[in-house]
Amino acid sequence: MRLFPAALILGSMLATPALADSTSGVVVAFDRVDHVLILDDKTVWDMTPAGDLVPEGLRAGDHVTIEYDSAGDNGVGKITAISIDAK
Repeated sequence: MRLFPAALILGSMLATPALADSTSGVVVAFDRVDHVLILDDKTVWDMTPAGDLVPEGLRAGDHVTIEYDSAGDNGVGKITAISIDAK
């Protein structure tokens, strides 16, 4: 009888969706060849999986917002949007 509650808990843990999150900051550097974006808080973002989400004309000094799916303890899952904020 204890198997059912354990299976129910495990099933609900596996069915939890990825959590959406976002961050923003000023671009310190963006390397289009290596697909690396560095923000002013010293975070380094790999833009390779983001592909065509990177705005054309993105450059140092732009204030951006990056929206992504959180992978919990594993960090960032998938980048869903990148936008240049108005100054």
